[in-house]
Parts: sequence; C-alpha cells; structure tokens
Amino acid sequence: MIAANAVDTVMRALADPTRRAVFERIVRSDEITVVALTKGSGVTQGAVSQHLKSLKQAGLIAERPQGRNVFYRARPEGLAPLVDWMGFYGAFWRDRLAGLKTLLKEVDP
Repeated sequence: MIAANAVDTVMRALADPTRRAVFERIVRSDEITVVALTKGSGVTQGAVSQHLKSLKQAGLIAERPQGRNVFYRARPEGLAPLVDWMGFYGAFWRDRLAGLKTLLKEVDP
C-alpha cells in the first residue's frame, strides 16, 4: 500500500489554489526566482515564500542559491506518492467497471 503520510503531504501542498498556481509556474520554468514568481501573481513576496516553503517540504520543488538569489525548480519525483495513489485507485475502478460491464451483459445480452 502507498504511504498515507506522503500522499497527505503532497495533497495538502497542492490543495491551495495559489500554491498550485505557484507550482505550475515553476513547472513551466526551467528555474525561477521568488521575485519572478511574485510578479503578476497578485500576492506578496512573503506569501510566495511561504508557499515555496510548503512546496519544498512536500518534496515538490528544489532550490539552488546563487549569490543573493535563490532559484527554484520542480522535482517531478515529488509527485510520485500522488501518482502511486492514483494508480492504485485507477486499477480498483477499472476492475469494478469491468465487473459491472460483465454483469450488464449477463442481465441484458
């Protein structure tokens, strides 16, 4: 079974729409700074920094300091717990729907 704690952490990090938007901007960029993320986001730099902290704790992003700047990039492997969880339930529903299809064919050939 999938580690519930890891799934919870990733889901909690992506549950907030602003945080999800920040993550999506990072995913679309090779690397991006807090300043660049703040521009046009409609939230303060402090708020963006807090969202980055949550994303980093969830393992969804990594940071690379360079001088006075910190560059953020996505960590695709951070989504693995969520992908595994979805895969488990995808198989569950595929099996159930296949059974339903078989049952319906038996009831109404």
